[in-house]
Amino acid sequence: MILAFGLFLVTLILIIWQPRGLSIGTTAVAGAIAALLLGVVSWQDVWEVTLIVWDATLAFIGIILLSMVLDEIGFFEWAAVKMAHLSRGSGHLMFLNILLLGALVAAFFANDGAALILTPILLAKMRYLKMDAKAIFAFLMAGGFIGDSASNPLVISNLTNIVTANYFGIGFIEYMKNMFFPNLLSVLASIAVLWLFFRKSIPRHIDVELLPEAAGVIRNQKMFRISWWLLGLLLLGYFVGDLYHLPISLFALGGALIFLTIAAKHKATKPWMTVKTAPWQVVWFSIGLYVVVFGLKNAGLTDEIAQWLLWLKAQGHAVYVIGTGFLSGGLSAVMNNMPTIMIMDIAIDKTGDTFLAYANILGANLGPKITPIGSLATLLWLHVLAKKGVTIGWWDYMRVGLIVTPPVLFVALLGLL
Repeated sequence: MILAFGLFLVTLILIIWQPRGLSIGTTAVAGAIAALLLGVVSWQDVWEVTLIVWDATLAFIGIILLSMVLDEIGFFEWAAVKMAHLSRGSGHLMFLNILLLGALVAAFFANDGAALILTPILLAKMRYLKMDAKAIFAFLMAGGFIGDSASNPLVISNLTNIVTANYFGIGFIEYMKNMFFPNLLSVLASIAVLWLFFRKSIPRHIDVELLPEAAGVIRNQKMFRISWWLLGLLLLGYFVGDLYHLPISLFALGGALIFLTIAAKHKATKPWMTVKTAPWQVVWFSIGLYVVVFGLKNAGLTDEIAQWLLWLKAQGHAVYVIGTGFLSGGLSAVMNNMPTIMIMDIAIDKTGDTFLAYANILGANLGPKITPIGSLATLLWLHVLAKKGVTIGWWDYMRVGLIVTPPVLFVALLGLL
């Protein structure tokens, strides 16, 4: 246990720290190789991990590729400007609209897509509107939070969702039916709690006339119109794929490549540049880190967590569900939600109570918002902001996360009872 945990801790620290620009994928793969050499895992474990994460990882790459093409068309900038104009100059209404936009982007393009694509657009528009530092901080933190708290409704909304759905054999439709209401509660609670926390930082009036018209930011009108049809067909494909038990990556990645081909034909994007800049490191990150995490499973950690879950079960159904969600959330906050989701999935499988998978997802998607290291999306979000000259310190982040996250997670978990 000590060797496996020590190796995991070193790998996680290097992933978060990224010394000398060391990429997260390289670090994770190095950790996996070390786990093999030290006998913490076997080649059979590596193969088992690959079978668990390949579909989720390829689907995630597809979703990000799709988001990048839409961004080059001007799709997300159009949406951001449109929502700003709909606020009619009210700062509080704009705050609400930005949260609703973030929730929609997270639902259909994953929380990481929201972090990578929407964040720089919002920051640029807020600077253009000459908002002060307190208002910018409020809008950025709220946008970052909703990206994770609203990433529950569809299997494609978060990498953790795809991993868990594949692990337990949960179909696209079944998943959506079970998570629609908890996600709705999560979004409503997020909006309420975030507004209460930041209400004094939100300006009463914003001169939205400074912004261009929404139609003016679209870079390719023909591709913009086509994209609505393609997105509708892609969503339909997810439902059809569920009926025939096809891998979700077949539609997510396949649809993204078709989309990219059509966009290239209409000169809306440079396909090689888009593919080249896609986050391929996530592929190695997913497989490598999960191999390291499998070492914790081999060392008995998942058996121990399964016993904790069974103790919660003895306290009653409500405690069982809510306790599982908060356990997942707490572990995600301190050790990142990617390793947490697999550890908890394996532990839940040992209890035989697979309905807890949904509580695990809510915990792993919301709990990370307590700390800056809790999720890959938050790390990407902070990285994007740093490149734009905005640095958010640990304390500034955690004073929001510690207050906002627990009540939102609690309300979302009530939707499972």
